[in-house]
Amino acid sequence: MDVRRLELLLALSRLGSMHAVSDVLGVTTSTVSQQLAALAKEVGTPLLEPDGRRVRLTPAGRRLAGHAVTILAAHEAARADLDPAAEPAGTVRIAAFHTAIRDTLLPLVPRLPPAVRLEIQEQEPPDALSMLERDQVDLALTYDYNLAPASLGPALDATVLWESSWSLAVPSRSRRTPGSAAEVLAAFAGSDWIVNSRHTADEQVVRTIAAQADFEPRVTQRADSLQLVQEMIGAGLGVALMPAAHPKTTGISLRRLRDPEPRMRAQAVVRRDRTAWPPLSLVLGLLR
Repeated sequence: MDVRRLELLLALSRLGSMHAVSDVLGVTTSTVSQQLAALAKEVGTPLLEPDGRRVRLTPAGRRLAGHAVTILAAHEAARADLDPAAEPAGTVRIAAFHTAIRDTLLPLVPRLPPAVRLEIQEQEPPDALSMLERDQVDLALTYDYNLAPASLGPALDATVLWESSWSLAVPSRSRRTPGSAAEVLAAFAGSDWIVNSRHTADEQVVRTIAAQADFEPRVTQRADSLQLVQEMIGAGLGVALMPAAHPKTTGISLRRLRDPEPRMRAQAVVRRDRTAWPPLSLVLGLLR
């Protein structure tokens, strides 16, 4: 149904005559009559009936006028919601990994206007990107590594938010090994390795550097929590990559990796066709 025709029908129900509608809306009575006739044809039932020298709404016309109130209100709300010049208002759905939620999203919440709210769920990058592509979320906060870059579809656009250097976390009693990243990892070629349980990016980094040292890492443990990974290292279950700046627990030491240096990149990923939506645009601006 044509929204403009619904506006004319609603105006007629409130003003009582086509002449009054034409005066208020600035159109001719002929236009009002023609548009309402076209609306009746659209819905397949008469909407007007004679009432002396005037017309009145049929029962079907009155019911449609009632629906028009809701339809027109929803139409106006949608227009305001999508207007790039409008004040931001709405719910932004976000899928993000744990660290991004804790360190990036939560500090942002107090800075949002009351009309903008967030719906956040914790997801690892593969699931977050899949949800974004299926339009189940509006924004995905993901990560990849310079040594294991993520491949994004052509409909998605990514902005790097921050980067962090990663090191090799080993038991404190382990001997120090100078040299390149490959030489450092080679010193632990006989160790068990701990990698992420829900994302393969860090494992790809380990295998990339290990290949330079001509060994195949023996991955035996998988865990998602960095705190749990540290506890597993302290218990002697293996070694793992860890953020260089992450607080270390007792019994853990970090070995710096250089040439190449693994770096994790946190990214805000959106659909290219959604960036002008005011609430999302606001959140993106605050994230940057």
